[in-house]
Amino acid sequence: MPSIEIPELKDYSPGALDSFFSAILAQFDQDAAAAANAEAMEQLRIRWIGRKQGLLARVGEVLKGAPPEARREVGKRFNALKSAIEPRCDPEQLKSTATGAESIDITLPGTRRHLGAEHPLIRTMNEIVTVFAAMGYSVGLGPEVETDYYNFESLNFPPGHPARDTQDTLVIANQERKPLRERLLMRTHTSPVQIHTMEEQPPPLRIVIPGKVHRNETADATHSPIFHQVEGLCVDTNITFSDLKGTLDHAMKAFFGTSVKTRFFPSFFPFTEPSADVQISCIFCGGRGCKQSGWIELLGCGMVDPAVFAFAARKQPAYDAKKISGFAFGMGVERIAMMKYGIGDISQLYSGDIRFLEQFR
Repeated sequence: MPSIEIPELKDYSPGALDSFFSAILAQFDQDAAAAANAEAMEQLRIRWIGRKQGLLARVGEVLKGAPPEARREVGKRFNALKSAIEPRCDPEQLKSTATGAESIDITLPGTRRHLGAEHPLIRTMNEIVTVFAAMGYSVGLGPEVETDYYNFESLNFPPGHPARDTQDTLVIANQERKPLRERLLMRTHTSPVQIHTMEEQPPPLRIVIPGKVHRNETADATHSPIFHQVEGLCVDTNITFSDLKGTLDHAMKAFFGTSVKTRFFPSFFPFTEPSADVQISCIFCGGRGCKQSGWIELLGCGMVDPAVFAFAARKQPAYDAKKISGFAFGMGVERIAMMKYGIGDISQLYSGDIRFLEQFR
């Protein structure tokens, strides 16, 4: 290595110190770049950090002449220079660099990452939404935390209505001082999105609403306090119950196969009148009666109650029950997923057990 002269330090101003230490560090970078083997690395170490003749020791001697007012700054800069140079003079540094370079074989194939798959619940929900999207329905989403007004009152569940008991839910803390309709709770169905959408958009309206809901239910093989729904709403002029039956019959055939049949039974829901439960012919026995009747109850539906339109009309006058009509429906995603994939316990859908989920790749 060629010998170098330590730069002259005429004064101890910040600019002069910058030039002095930069020149030394630049020379070290040049020497270190040329140290390509163990012998050269040892020479670099002796040349720069040797106890008696090392360049750092000589720089330290030069800096001893600093005036008292500059010594603190000079010492700080000298320590920074040592911290930058000393680790790079360690022979182990050369060994680790060489080892790291030799350990990478770019001709080997990379690590293949396993591709994930949709969770059976998400897959089922997306498939249901796709069926209705093909019929011209748009997708609506809404918050899981709702007010009592949108979750119950605007859907014709007045305070004290017995139907509220079937949809007991978790109430957000510290809501007691608010009026009942403003209290926050975890939504019990995705129906509040129907009201929000009607308040924002005039008819005609066709919307399908997937999402997570919460109810105070005891967990067992077929029930969970957290589950998913897909609901739908259609509003226009001259919408009839026949339109509702035709829509759901087509949807069930598109989802389960053209051989599936549907039938409707009278039911009750506060937000629809008349209301119905929908059954489909058993997809396992084809309706011949593998266990009981050969029919499976799958969802609820009905014509939108005029009282619900009246709530929407407060912000969107176009929802005049004398001029428009509509139907709504809702189904549980877990129940359909369990039927489709032969799952016997709903808790498996939430267990996160990789052994269970791997079969759905």
